[in-house]
Amino acid sequence: MAERVLVVDDEKSIRKVVEYALTEGGFEVLSAGRGDDALEIIEKEPVDLVVLDLMLPGLDGIEVCRRIRATRNVPIIMLSARDDEVDKVLGLEMGADDYVTKPFSPREVVARVAAILRRYGAPARDDTRSHGAITLDREARLCRAAGQPVALTGTEFQMLDTLIAAPGRLFTRAELASAVWGAGAQQSDRTMDSHLRNLRRKLADAGVPDAIETVHAQGMRLGPCTADAA
Repeated sequence: MAERVLVVDDEKSIRKVVEYALTEGGFEVLSAGRGDDALEIIEKEPVDLVVLDLMLPGLDGIEVCRRIRATRNVPIIMLSARDDEVDKVLGLEMGADDYVTKPFSPREVVARVAAILRRYGAPARDDTRSHGAITLDREARLCRAAGQPVALTGTEFQMLDTLIAAPGRLFTRAELASAVWGAGAQQSDRTMDSHLRNLRRKLADAGVPDAIETVHAQGMRLGPCTADAA
């Protein structure tokens, strides 16, 4: 069965272009022109990924992203006509997995959709990885920290999966970006920092503070991952 993508954009011409490209790429496509309509579709229909415009009438993309993340772990790619770093970081902090700036190549959007869905659904021979108080079920894409379930985005899960595969190893930013986004991927430091900050916060909230250690000017690594005694 084809994976289903919801495209949310108030500009019909852009919506149609993205819909056509995704359909040609083998995906089933749903669409909406408003944020509230998108939320209604997600409540009623199974959706594997959302392509979400930032500037929407009524509920904007940031609020729609926040509401989706409150109940679902569906991956989200945000679209914006503005290449504003503040908007990008805010979107990522709300739980978006990726960010594309208009104008864009429809093929780029299709490639990013395919890459994210591969990360979410890729089968793993070693289904479970554990280190300290953190356990990842890689087949089910579930994380537990200090016995508590932790809802991670696909990007956050991939970051933690990369780090937990080699506890104590120091990963440079380039190595971590390559593991998460693919070889040669170009991601700004602020984009990576946003994902890392979210991941650290979620693990800390579950009772495993300071799980990811940063070594100045060198990179980051997974620490002992001991549960907070409190």
